[in-house]
Amino acid sequence: MQAEGNNISEDEKIKTLKAKVEAVLFVTARAMKPLEISELLKVAEEEIENALLELMFDYQTRDGALEIDDEDGYIIQVRAEHLDIVEKLCPVDLKPAVLKTLTIIALKEPIRQSYLKELRSNAYEHVAELLEKGLISRTKDKNGRSYNLKTTPKFAEYFKLKGDAKTLAKLLDTTQELKDL
Repeated sequence: MQAEGNNISEDEKIKTLKAKVEAVLFVTARAMKPLEISELLKVAEEEIENALLELMFDYQTRDGALEIDDEDGYIIQVRAEHLDIVEKLCPVDLKPAVLKTLTIIALKEPIRQSYLKELRSNAYEHVAELLEKGLISRTKDKNGRSYNLKTTPKFAEYFKLKGDAKTLAKLLDTTQELKDL
């Protein structure tokens, strides 16, 4: 008579491993390499790679809102055609450097893009990302050589602000910190 643990079929082992890998991808919410998952689950990397391939196939064939992307590691993400829904429901993810640029714009608005570039060397990349996410707006300044940047209502909604950013800065007494920026 076999022990109960030995009665698990190969298919059940694969299903279980796929479920564990899926859970890891779901919980970490970041791209993970097969080796990382292998070390975490204490399973051979080759088995993890096979489970990942099967999971990717599963996600592709069911035509759901999610997919597994493998561009820089493996990650569960929302398919591009459904991103508009997610952006309405979920907060925008901002990297610390982009958040710092947004902070300067908010506290000094309206701010000329050329001046922002002096303060933050990679400001143009950040401005592009913030414009895309709808957190700032950009208008040509009077001389037409630069842009003026300011926050949008979506910015206030995202950070749950009432009033404008300058009022918030006064409340937080950040005027000294503004000089340091």
